[in-house]
Amino acid sequence: MLDLRRGIGTHQPRVISLGQVWVDIMMNVDEVPPEGGFAVADHPKPSIGGSYRVLEAVSRMGVEAEHAGILGNGLWAHFIRQSFQDNGITHIGQDRLDEDSGFRVVLRSESGKSDSATKTFIASYGAEAHGDASTFAMLEPQEHDVVHISGNTMMDHTATGVDGFLLRAGTDPATRDYTLVINPTNTLRLVNDHMLEDLVLARPIWSCNRQEAMTLAERLGAPIDDSKVTIGGGLDDFMHQLCDGLGSTLRAPLVVRVGSRGAWVREPGGETMHLEGFPTKSVHTRSAGSCHTGVMCAMLAEGRGLAEAVKVANAATSVAIAHSVNGIPQCPDYDEAVALLK
Repeated sequence: MLDLRRGIGTHQPRVISLGQVWVDIMMNVDEVPPEGGFAVADHPKPSIGGSYRVLEAVSRMGVEAEHAGILGNGLWAHFIRQSFQDNGITHIGQDRLDEDSGFRVVLRSESGKSDSATKTFIASYGAEAHGDASTFAMLEPQEHDVVHISGNTMMDHTATGVDGFLLRAGTDPATRDYTLVINPTNTLRLVNDHMLEDLVLARPIWSCNRQEAMTLAERLGAPIDDSKVTIGGGLDDFMHQLCDGLGSTLRAPLVVRVGSRGAWVREPGGETMHLEGFPTKSVHTRSAGSCHTGVMCAMLAEGRGLAEAVKVANAATSVAIAHSVNGIPQCPDYDEAVALLK
């Protein structure tokens, strides 16, 4: 296990992710075959998934990006390590020599009943999922660092290490000299009650999309009435209702992303603000949420306020979805994102 503590000297704030990283293999199929069936995939496209895209966005903003999760030993792990090296990401976490990192097969089909494509996921967990209570025990964030936790780390054995870190972080953000950011991802509905309670008690900055925020509100006993939200309107009123209710329950900063509409932001004791997005022609098939979260974390590490960090993230995400590679949004560098703001 590598020592995650830093040396003495001038400290440059950075973003440290506790999230898991794996390889995604995207396959486009006409239709997901039934049991015992057969399908032909169109141009399988391997890419790095999980928290990698958060760290990639951080690095492209010119901020130090570090991965504190577990990497394995094998074909997939080598692919991940090479991508880290190519994109300025440093792995500071544990290394396992006895197993490879995991991968996910993603079957994307246009044959569903809805107009949008459906995705079917098949996961093979690897080293990233086989942590324990000691996984992050040596992690000691320094002043102005940003620690990122993703929902993908809360579903398996590694969750015990995350829970241990949260307990050390305490329940009062004012006593920390670093910032804690959580993006729960779509797995939030599966996180156990004990883990969710410790997450809420830590009072991090919550970065969610609208569906994740609604799931969180429901789990915390703050049901939201979205019956008035239609294609023609009602979204603004609903988002203020959602952010006010959920933010008050969390007693923590809340960012809720809504695609091209940008994001709604609420800080404890404050009013909910809408920070408009930048509509653009999208060419992506994968979520741009990781880009948004990574850019926001990078700006926080540079000392920006939450609202300003979200504005830069909105701009970067707009650029990212217009310049995807194999359907994956490509986060721009800082100058390109800021140029859109100007």
